Amino acid sequence: MNKRIRLIDSLRGFSLLGILIANMLIFQYGIFGKDEIAYFHLRPWDEFMYVWIKIFVESSFMPIFLFLFGYSAIMLKNKLDKYGKRVKWHLFRRFLLLVIFGLLHTVFLWEGDILFSYGLTGIVMLIFVNRKRNTILYWAIGIFLITSLTNLVPEEEITNKETENISSYIQKANDIYATGTYHEIFEFRNSGEDPYELSDYFYPVLIMLTPFITCPMLLFGMYAAKSGWFTNPGPNRMKYGEMALIFVIGGLLLKSVQYVYTGSIFGNVTYAVGGPILAMGYIFTFSYFYSGSGQKYLSFFEGIGRLSMTNYLFQTIICTSIFYGYGLGLFGKLGVLNGFFLAIIIYSCQAIISYYYLKRWKMGPFEKLMRMGTYLSWSGKMQST
Repeated sequence: MNKRIRLIDSLRGFSLLGILIANMLIFQYGIFGKDEIAYFHLRPWDEFMYVWIKIFVESSFMPIFLFLFGYSAIMLKNKLDKYGKRVKWHLFRRFLLLVIFGLLHTVFLWEGDILFSYGLTGIVMLIFVNRKRNTILYWAIGIFLITSLTNLVPEEEITNKETENISSYIQKANDIYATGTYHEIFEFRNSGEDPYELSDYFYPVLIMLTPFITCPMLLFGMYAAKSGWFTNPGPNRMKYGEMALIFVIGGLLLKSVQYVYTGSIFGNVTYAVGGPILAMGYIFTFSYFYSGSGQKYLSFFEGIGRLSMTNYLFQTIICTSIFYGYGLGLFGKLGVLNGFFLAIIIYSCQAIISYYYLKRWKMGPFEKLMRMGTYLSWSGKMQST
């Protein structure tokens, strides 16, 4: 593998660490409970760690994954063009497989899936694959600004009845996830029960809007690939360092607003803007250190990055077995700080296993399935014309 690919794989592996840390909140407290954390009466050190994760991790590592998703799509396009293949059909099949895996993941295992929305976003964003890089950049900035400004719409005050519904739902979720069998948890997760009692049209509309909410980072990734970012990281190291400083500081300041100035009407919008900005800061920071002497250390992330989809799905299996009733039943009991350390342990084990796995096999099982579906080949390799 060349250095460019190694950098991208390592960065993808790094993003998976942050995704696991953020997902620990959902594994421990549920998709609704993680944002209603007051119901869990956290200890002081868990409260501190909760805010730390919200500022430094949540909403800033999944965008890295999405950025690399767009970057890889263009790299695959270039490869398909080279061999005279039909680019959009190959990419469509790849994104459709993500949608299918995402649906299966959501229905049968866990409520925090990202594969479905990423696949859906990829399908919609196929219209940009053959566009010029500046066109992609302008659209990415425009959509990012529009979707960010929607967070300025004031939220309605929660009524006493809604507060009771949320409390009742979280208590019910705690009981079922902590003690329930697989069948009971499956039924509860797919029951459609909503503590906020939103309109029946809300979720279908949300699904339709999701590609436009998540697409800016994918488009930025496409732009980066078309611009040749990371193809020769060494000479650009100082530039990466300058951009890292600007984006990391800016992102952290923006994400901190709603925690420093509680009740600020701009808290939601600064957090929404700060998440992707911090993600770009992490991308530049990682690239800065990788393009120098830090490569020998950061290559630790490479193996898990090459097996990113397999590792992502196995994280679900491992964590649901730890927190759900059909496993150890630690749902809501471990604490945020301990959950953070658990994420580090799980990730480290995956990194070691990935390293030795790749000494024998070239790709993971789910990566192989993705290639088989993309190329319509049992070998998972592109067929010669």
